[in-house]
Amino acid sequence: MSSTSQKHRNFVAEPMDEKPVTDLAGIGEVLGKRLISSGFDKAYVVLGQFLLLKKNRELFQEWLKDTCQANSKQSADCYQCLHDWCEEFL
Repeated sequence: MSSTSQKHRNFVAEPMDEKPVTDLAGIGEVLGKRLISSGFDKAYVVLGQFLLLKKNRELFQEWLKDTCQANSKQSADCYQCLHDWCEEFL
């Protein structure tokens, strides 16, 4: 886990509760606004989509690119953040 960002480590370290979508690794202010405008205002709503896609890396990253124009690194960071959170809490 040493190659992950501080944002990633902070997110995975505690329950999700009502965290904003911008708390997810790879999701900054611009992508966050795009996700919010698409109805994904909280991290747990993005987690729901992640689970609907059966935690599939390729499908989730493609969905994130289509939904908020995330690039490959951003979508990979977000995927890994949610994947690691699920490993810790589900």
